[in-house]
Amino acid sequence: MLKMVLAILAGLSASSLASLATAQTFFAGKTLTILVNYDAGGPTDTEARVLSRHIARHLPGNPNVVVQNMGGAAGLIGTKYLGEIAPRDGLTIGYLTAATQRYVANPDQFKVDFRTYEFVALVPSGRIHYMRADIKPGLKKPSDLVKAQDLVVGGLGPDAPKDMSMRMTLDMLGVNYKYVTGYNSSAQASLALQRGEINYYADSPPDYNAKVAPLVQQGVLMPAFFDPGFDGRTFTVPKQMKELTFQPFQEFYRSVKGKTPDGPLWEGYKTMLMVNGAMYRLIALPPGAPAQARDALRKAVLELNDDPDYIAEARKTMGESPEYVSSADLNDIVGKGLSLDPGMQKFMQDYGKGGR
Repeated sequence: MLKMVLAILAGLSASSLASLATAQTFFAGKTLTILVNYDAGGPTDTEARVLSRHIARHLPGNPNVVVQNMGGAAGLIGTKYLGEIAPRDGLTIGYLTAATQRYVANPDQFKVDFRTYEFVALVPSGRIHYMRADIKPGLKKPSDLVKAQDLVVGGLGPDAPKDMSMRMTLDMLGVNYKYVTGYNSSAQASLALQRGEINYYADSPPDYNAKVAPLVQQGVLMPAFFDPGFDGRTFTVPKQMKELTFQPFQEFYRSVKGKTPDGPLWEGYKTMLMVNGAMYRLIALPPGAPAQARDALRKAVLELNDDPDYIAEARKTMGESPEYVSSADLNDIVGKGLSLDPGMQKFMQDYGKGGR
């Protein structure tokens, strides 16, 4: 990881290096606010709070760091607030989930083009899909999902990436289900799952490891499959999924259907993996934020990848340490990744409205 830090520094322009020098005093005596676009208690909030306790050591001036939650509309409210209302002084950063998919599904929701935000880092990941084992007629193995009766899927919003992933995969498998949406966070949806209000959900590896895996061991819940990584050509197993004993979706589909998935839903799912897998979480500043703040934050989050204290707390709290990815050209990378073919853009928008 030291090589990655050196690489980003080497790739910075002369003006960026000058901004880093200015940052030596930029954060001194100030407070950095980390804006989380979901309610407290969920995986995004947990990750942001662990980061908040360590990032100041890697920022010149050692600022005070606080976390502010702004949930609602499946992450959209906090994401828009960051670009439209938050101060552009480099002292408010967003720790965002679902932002890329929300933009792709309906860019007209954004008064400020999301592609113009100042991007600090990406956190690649995926989702693990799981269900209650007591779903009728009783589940003995993951492939029994295709026989499920009275399946109730819980979600955060029709165009939220978590929801679209669950709906797309179930629709491809031909599973009948009822879709219940409107939960403000994964924490709320998890409570609904425990109460039996819903019986199918998907979540990130940290939440799965901390909250779901123990219930799987007890026989209360059962994993179905996980979303693979996808770079536009090749499927990969994300770092956080390496130890899982169940299948990525494309292999699960092949095992129960006897063929490779295809069709519009499959192309939409692959697009979503590219948009929201490689950019599962984003750390971003508002458009026009000072370059010295952006560059210092990029350097700081990369250094966290090798910070033993941060890694130890992350693994203790979440079962893993997120891998932050950044570069001097990150704004261009994200902007290109969010510029879809018009036909696929329309498909994602239509599907994100909740139609099946």
